[in-house]
Amino acid sequence: MKVLLAGATGAIGGPLLAAMAARGHEVLAIIRNPADRERITDAGAVPIVADVMDREGLLRAVDGIGAHAVMHQATALRNAGRLLRPDDPTLALRRAGTAHLLAAARVMGARRFVTQSLITGYGYRDHGARVLTEDDAFGEPVGNVGDLVATASAATEHQVFDAEGIDGIALRYGMFYGPRAFSDTFADLLRKHAPIRPWRRSGTACFVHVDDAAEAAVDALERGRDGQAYNVVDDAPVTWQTFLDTVAEAHHTPRPISVPGRVIRLLVPYLGCLMLDTSMCVSHARATAELGWVPAMPDIRTGLGLSVAGTAPDHDR
Repeated sequence: MKVLLAGATGAIGGPLLAAMAARGHEVLAIIRNPADRERITDAGAVPIVADVMDREGLLRAVDGIGAHAVMHQATALRNAGRLLRPDDPTLALRRAGTAHLLAAARVMGARRFVTQSLITGYGYRDHGARVLTEDDAFGEPVGNVGDLVATASAATEHQVFDAEGIDGIALRYGMFYGPRAFSDTFADLLRKHAPIRPWRRSGTACFVHVDDAAEAAVDALERGRDGQAYNVVDDAPVTWQTFLDTVAEAHHTPRPISVPGRVIRLLVPYLGCLMLDTSMCVSHARATAELGWVPAMPDIRTGLGLSVAGTAPDHDR
């Protein structure tokens, strides 16, 4: 397939370009910075200089170019501020950015559209021991700052599912880890001795290695069902204490500094909502059954190159 890709320079971009090239797909990669041209061409893709948030500029850039599909993996997490606001750039990419890419899909004659979504769309709250599937309520506000992310995730899904003449598919990813992803961000914070580890108790989260996330995206591109969302997570949800301890062990950083939850809420309110208030266990059974996808990295210790036989210390829990 000939695919227009948004998000080629993000954490999932490198693995995704490699996965699509390995399966024989031709990729047109949107880049904002012309300096990224060489990086994209070295990965076997064709760079298209455009800004997803500039609708008219994007449409001009793809005018006269055909494609079979569009894949939306664009985020702006590196530009995220300490406070999550309604004008957050990643939230805008999920709302307006999706609309602009759907317009590009029509200009290019693309009939398939795969968009990035998040499992946190199930709600920033304690879901208990029940395993969540794609049939559970998604994008419903629960009354905290996480609602901004949950409703934006639902917004990108609704747009692609409702797009006439386009097969829309959504990937509800767990938290990314791996090179240039969430785990690297936290490793940098740990090197700076940032107080980010919950002292007593934290929520439980589901993760996925960026390489596995990329493979799932290509599986969805090839075999995803119109109007369907797929959970893309590994097999082993972990507490945030375990996540941070494992990252510290893998990256050889200083030991995480444990602090009361109220300190985390004060410093970064969104992280407080995510790490303290949210617990979920999510199933990837549908992705396995319909896409043939299973995570090569079944848990974060394996994904970060640590012995599965050991366990990361969970101090003060």
